[in-house]
Amino acid sequence: MTTTDAIVVPELYVGYPGVAFGGYVAGVLAERSGARTVRVDFRGPVPVEVPVRIAATVDGGAELGEGERPLATARPAELPPDAPAAPSWDEAVAAAEAFRAAPPSGLVDCFGCGLDRTPERGLRQHCTPVPGRGLVASAWVPSPALAAPDGSLPPELVWGALDCPGNWAGRMLGSQRPGAVTAALTGTLLRPVRTGEPYISYAWLRSESGRKHAMGVALATEEGELCALAEALWLDPRPAG
Repeated sequence: MTTTDAIVVPELYVGYPGVAFGGYVAGVLAERSGARTVRVDFRGPVPVEVPVRIAATVDGGAELGEGERPLATARPAELPPDAPAAPSWDEAVAAAEAFRAAPPSGLVDCFGCGLDRTPERGLRQHCTPVPGRGLVASAWVPSPALAAPDGSLPPELVWGALDCPGNWAGRMLGSQRPGAVTAALTGTLLRPVRTGEPYISYAWLRSESGRKHAMGVALATEEGELCALAEALWLDPRPAG
């Protein structure tokens, strides 16, 4: 290890009850890594409002948690830029409105996709399928209340916007079960994201094998220019018993 300190994830950034939002945690670790493209693997739930050790590693990565099996690890990675074209703004608006009109089962008070979150308290990634496109999407205007001093969305929140769309792609386009968790997130940020401006979040199913579901996720401007890209691996809960 090269440096060591601790972070406290505020309760605002919660995913499942009492558990830190995976996209935010991934973004914090990616910032510590400093690499352009980073893979974050999750090995256990990260608590909120509790100091958790974070350390840089000699291979250019970072880890969160104590012991031989930390809660999350980050390392430099590669990610091919093979995202499909973004849906139109109107298609993304219609998809988000469909989510809010008929919410899917299994919703929780998640910073990324919680239905009761206001724009100042959440990312509101409300994705449903776009007809004929094989992907889910949501129109999105990040609130200025979430901005860094220069008006941009902090990188850890851009990473946050790459998390929940993968969940809804797995749920709505594949066989992923409610209660699945982010097992890994590989992301790259391509251009700054400005608060108060319109963006399109979208995701598509790559592959499924047993409890594992792999999705692609992208964030684009209203005109379809890519701002961020990710591959997400989601893991179903183990069968009861």
